[in-house]
Amino acid sequence: MDSSSPGSSTTSVSAKHILLSEILSVTSVMRKNSRWALSTPSYTSRDSTLASSLGLRVSKAALVPYAPGRGSTEQELMAGFQDLKRLVKDIEDIRSLPLSTILSPFLSIIRSPLSTGPITSAALTALHNFFLCGLVHPDAPSLHSALAELSSALSSCKFEASDSSGDEVTLLKIMSVIQDAMCGSVGRTLGDIEVCEMLETVLTTSCQMRLSEILRRSAEGTLHQLVRTAFSRLYELDPEVEERKFTDNGDIEGGEVKMSVSTTGPLSEELAPSRDQEGESSGPVPEPIPAQVVEQPPEAPTGPRPAYGLPSVLELLRVLINILDPNDQAHTDSTRLTALRTLNVAIEVAGARICAYPSLATLILDHGCKFLFQLARSEHPLVLQTALRTIATMFETMRPKLKLQQELFLAFTIDRLAPPPTATAKNLPLAQKALTASTRASSSVPSTPQLGPQSTESEPENTPSTPRLLVPPARGDTRELLLETLTQISRHSSFMVDLYINYDCDMNCENMFERVIEFSAKGIYPVQTLGGQDYHLQNSQFLCLDLVLAFVGRMAARAEGASAAWPPHYPRPEDLQHTKSKKRLVLTGAARFNTKPKTGLTFLEENKLIYSDPNEPRPLSLAKFLKHSARIDKRLLGDFISRPENIEVLKAFMTLMDFKGKDVAEAMREMLETFRLPGESQQINRITETFAEVYFSTEPAEVKSQDAVYVLAYSIIMLNTDLHNPQIRKRMSLEDYMRNLKGVNDGSDFSSEYLRDIYESIRKREIVMPEEHTGQLGFEYAWKELLARTRQAGDFLMCNTSLFDADMFKAVWRPVVSAIAYAFISFDDDYIMERAIAGFRQCATLARHFDMPDVFDFVVVSLSQATSLLSDAQPAQVPNYPVVEVDGQPVTVSTLSVKFGTNFKGQLAAVVLFNIVNGNANALREGWTQIFEMFQTLFMHSLLPSRMLQMEDFLGGTSTIPLRGSQPARAPPRSDGLLSALSSYLMTPYASSTDALVPDATDADVENTLCTIDCISTCRLDELYSQIMQLEPEALVAAVRALEALAHERTVAKLKLESDDVSTTPGQPHPAPYTLPYDPASVFLLETMVSIARQTPQYIEDVWPIVFEHLSALLSTPTQYSILLIERAVVALLRLCHILAERHTLRDQIYLSFDLLARLPPTIASSVAEQVVAGLTLIFQQHQDILRSQTEWGIVLALLRSTISHPEASRQSFEILSAIATEGPQQLVTPDNFTGLVYALDEFATAAGIAVDAQQQGRRTQSLNASNSPIVERGRKAIDLIADLKRYWSRFAESSGLQKSQVWRQFALPLLSSLGRQASNTSREIRHAAMVHLQRILLGPHLPVDEDNQGQIEDIFNRVIFPLLDELLKPQTLLRDPMGLPETRLRASALLCKAFMQFEAREGQTADIRVLWIQVLDLLDRLMHVDRRDQLYEAVPESLKNVLLVMNATGLLVPPTSPEETRDERQIALWAATHERIERFLPGFLDEIIPTPPPQPTPGPAPAHSAEPTEAPSS
Repeated sequence: MDSSSPGSSTTSVSAKHILLSEILSVTSVMRKNSRWALSTPSYTSRDSTLASSLGLRVSKAALVPYAPGRGSTEQELMAGFQDLKRLVKDIEDIRSLPLSTILSPFLSIIRSPLSTGPITSAALTALHNFFLCGLVHPDAPSLHSALAELSSALSSCKFEASDSSGDEVTLLKIMSVIQDAMCGSVGRTLGDIEVCEMLETVLTTSCQMRLSEILRRSAEGTLHQLVRTAFSRLYELDPEVEERKFTDNGDIEGGEVKMSVSTTGPLSEELAPSRDQEGESSGPVPEPIPAQVVEQPPEAPTGPRPAYGLPSVLELLRVLINILDPNDQAHTDSTRLTALRTLNVAIEVAGARICAYPSLATLILDHGCKFLFQLARSEHPLVLQTALRTIATMFETMRPKLKLQQELFLAFTIDRLAPPPTATAKNLPLAQKALTASTRASSSVPSTPQLGPQSTESEPENTPSTPRLLVPPARGDTRELLLETLTQISRHSSFMVDLYINYDCDMNCENMFERVIEFSAKGIYPVQTLGGQDYHLQNSQFLCLDLVLAFVGRMAARAEGASAAWPPHYPRPEDLQHTKSKKRLVLTGAARFNTKPKTGLTFLEENKLIYSDPNEPRPLSLAKFLKHSARIDKRLLGDFISRPENIEVLKAFMTLMDFKGKDVAEAMREMLETFRLPGESQQINRITETFAEVYFSTEPAEVKSQDAVYVLAYSIIMLNTDLHNPQIRKRMSLEDYMRNLKGVNDGSDFSSEYLRDIYESIRKREIVMPEEHTGQLGFEYAWKELLARTRQAGDFLMCNTSLFDADMFKAVWRPVVSAIAYAFISFDDDYIMERAIAGFRQCATLARHFDMPDVFDFVVVSLSQATSLLSDAQPAQVPNYPVVEVDGQPVTVSTLSVKFGTNFKGQLAAVVLFNIVNGNANALREGWTQIFEMFQTLFMHSLLPSRMLQMEDFLGGTSTIPLRGSQPARAPPRSDGLLSALSSYLMTPYASSTDALVPDATDADVENTLCTIDCISTCRLDELYSQIMQLEPEALVAAVRALEALAHERTVAKLKLESDDVSTTPGQPHPAPYTLPYDPASVFLLETMVSIARQTPQYIEDVWPIVFEHLSALLSTPTQYSILLIERAVVALLRLCHILAERHTLRDQIYLSFDLLARLPPTIASSVAEQVVAGLTLIFQQHQDILRSQTEWGIVLALLRSTISHPEASRQSFEILSAIATEGPQQLVTPDNFTGLVYALDEFATAAGIAVDAQQQGRRTQSLNASNSPIVERGRKAIDLIADLKRYWSRFAESSGLQKSQVWRQFALPLLSSLGRQASNTSREIRHAAMVHLQRILLGPHLPVDEDNQGQIEDIFNRVIFPLLDELLKPQTLLRDPMGLPETRLRASALLCKAFMQFEAREGQTADIRVLWIQVLDLLDRLMHVDRRDQLYEAVPESLKNVLLVMNATGLLVPPTSPEETRDERQIALWAATHERIERFLPGFLDEIIPTPPPQPTPGPAPAHSAEPTEAPSS
């Protein structure tokens, strides 16, 4: 049966039955038409069998059943079916007949313009049924010729138009038959020509705007199916074979594989002209197609043709991409939409496979990306959405080949999504120009972008010139759509890593990773300037938050092990990281060059970005950098290399371009596209001359001399301007151009063909100089540059590795955490808050993983703001809150507990915050301030665990910190301060005065308070408090510093603020010292700080300075604080002294503490006397070893020093010290007290300096000096007394038998160190006196130093002079006395040089003084450059000159000798080190002072180099 034959489908009737039925259907419809009904078939000329049997001669044309011309009349068309019926009448298995014979009458109907819509529809239905029943199958005879005829007939289908709906049904059936042919079993046997014809038919139908929407959409659906089928062929083909065939054959099939699209006429007679007519009616098409005669079917191929492959797919892709061109007015947005959707289908099917075919990939990478990116700024919503979808699909499937294209798209997207720039933004002028410039002729087309190249001013890093589509910021739906696309593109877990690897670590790309993260983080904040509905704005914020949280989550997953291995064929990670580091330097160097070339070159040379290869000529090294760095300003570059002094750089720059084999126009084009031609004629002349020299060396054809090249180059510049300047109306003709160049080729003429080629090259393609255009031409130039970079950029690397996570996180963590915190605080959506919390935890995980305490601090600070536990102003007085009993426990119902109990987000933030800190306390630094501030708030509202409320003293164990004091707020200190304090201790923190009214607490208040207590319990504060006691040193110090800062704010700072307020109150000319009321929080902070220090004695050395600073601040003004606070400060000091006594290195701090206590006023001292005695007794009982001979002197002297703050006592103390130090009948100065005496006198001088400094900080008008300040006077006398103590050195040596070295170490060095310290005293008088004495002693004859003992000499510098100069050079030191300190620095620099000349630059010096000498030069360098306006700038070179001359005279510093070296190794080393160091800050100075014998003549600009720095000192 027929059903058993090959290719048959499952049917219960035979193929012959179906064929005869379809013939009947078609002929029936034909007879219904009045014109066709009159047609009777004629058999005379066709009955070849009968004629032969009668012996008649038959022509060859008559023997052909269906000649090419048949079907020109109704009779012939009808006769075709009659012939077919007769032919199959006696044949049972019609599958044995040639398929072309069976289909011929049906195809004739379809092809004939005499047919009507119903007749054509019936014929198409018949063909469709033939496919369904399997009559058309892969093994059918003459299948290839039949398919060729079918394709031709369908593509040239014509019929008389009747009603539009019926005609469109016919067109629908055409689509159906084409789909049967391509997507069915015979599709693989179609040739490229047939596929192109079918695709063109369907594509044209789907683009016919006069057809109904239903038909066009149906045709588009068919088109998508055909495209899927066609592009799926790419997986079956061998790319190398196909590309080779395509290359070998050129245009396959003799140029017949071409497609075009018409959008103006339909396929019926009214609406589908022939291809020739179509070409006329449809306007310009992407590429012209050859004219074809469509009235006749094509000649059947003689043999089987190869199945379709790359040519047809390439042609389809070309047509689709060309339709997208937004500057082509032949196509509307509707047509582009169809092409976009179809292209998206093609990329979805075979995007990854397209990359394997260079011809296809090139289309996508060049025109495809260019047109898609231009459409991505369309104002047509559907075009924009479809373009973005296609772009996303393209990146999804072809990302490895789209490195620079993706960079461009991301940059463009971020530019559009970024908020509009402010008036001060650098890119405002360029943006305005792009938005307000007059449009070009092609810009009138809807949705055509206004284009422009990237502005170097719009990027802070001066990024490479990638094309930019300059458009206003996206708003509303457009903004949301762009964000959704960006989110879709970035959905891969390795996306951010890939950005960092491919762009941030690429010298020629933007820092795209940092840009995306920065944009995403900023996008979470609201931008009111963008306008739009709140929904759109909030959704945009959510999308940005998704990007940020996805980045953090993926990095955290990689940190936990979900990281991919780095492929071995990728570049080494360390190389990429090195490139990233170098990129920062290049960005900085290029930016400095663009600002000031000389500064930029200095920076580049210092960082070895140029001149790094000693074997490479310097001009060539610089030229390479300038040519290959896309970040150099092209205008500035042209101006720089054309300067007279840079002529060698210009020549080297030209040699970097390969002009070999290029005509002069192309060579000029290449040169002028690398930099902007300067405007000065002399500069242009230098460039042209250099070009002529380099180009002529390549031996170009027809050019006889270098001068001829020079003239040609100038003529090309002028021709380019003449032909393309819009202000020039009369253009230069070819004849004019040829006439202008007569006789310039070394006296002869260039050939007319040679000059015509130059003229046509410039006419057709303008030479676009960098930064010259902002329209379409400029964009085309920038796009060409991008494609050129693409060839060098390589593939897009993709790897979800964790190797770069640390660098990435360090670069962006701050804006990321800030954005997450803002989202958590601002958004009320539960899902958002949950994700933000997860983001916080992941950031903490990453901070711990990368050891980044700053991140922990930032997380804590961010979360603490959301807890509502940080109050801007905490009241010092605690109100009387109601206390209720719940389950037998007292509960204080405060305002905070009620408010916090209703703040779910605040509770959430608190729990997350403390859960993060618990277990990570050692990673916290600055965040401790917020932690303890929340502790303080909770303490003030009785919400802390009881363990954290305890305080200890020497008299009676522990007690609880009272929340309210027993004395009035502003009462003066009472004499029974101790009893008052003890009565305060007996109060519980929850007690209240019975005199005050306590408000009632409602049930709701109690419930909210219980919620607060539950939340605080969940935070596990007691566990955190325990962890604080076990912190590592760095975190512990940070915690104590935070406590001290908070305590300082509530005590010292608050006292100053409120004291100033009281002092400015009118009506109080002499107000009494203001006293702060009792503040329980200040006591809580102090007790917490001391408890931490007490429980971590192993770190007392680190903690003590911080705590002591606060205690000394309190005890320095004890009458202005609550007596309870001062008592707690005294107890804290003594408790810590007990620990200090166990540390030998800190025992001197005990005496400092005693000094502090001795300064207490009598009223305060009487109040705390018992505590002081108890504390001292305990210390001395347990540490009797501190009471030694020298220590006894120390205690006495410490007691004396304790009175310095008291005017009368300090005077008497100073008199006693003066009597000890002054020469008298009895020598009181001994070796045991000498050092202590120096220290005591030194502290008097220091106190004077502190007083002067405090006076300056207080900004009083009159400065303190010896005449108006006893403190300064005593300090001034103390300096004289210290200096006079030098006379005891020789006596101690004689009386005690001490060696000179012992005298030096024990007595001389402390005295000199003291004078050295005081030489930087804030007091000008003390400072100058100390400087004078120090110079006299050091340079005098009585200094007990052994000149042969290098160690003692180095002590003079390292412990006296160098520390002094280091202190004088500190900025904070200068702030203490800006007017007088420069003079001190001048004296100190002179002392430095004199001391060095005396002790080191002497005759017979044998020690190696290089290290000390270099330190001296370092200090002179710093002194000279500390302030160029200062006298030091001129004085230092003079002093240095003297030192150098002395060193030269003593034979220490000897210049190189020529031709034979006569110096020893020490002299060589010292000269080399000196020369290298002085050259850094005084270039050429050393050679000027100590001239070097002239070396043998060598080429090069050395004399100019050496001559330039010699002027530096005088300048």
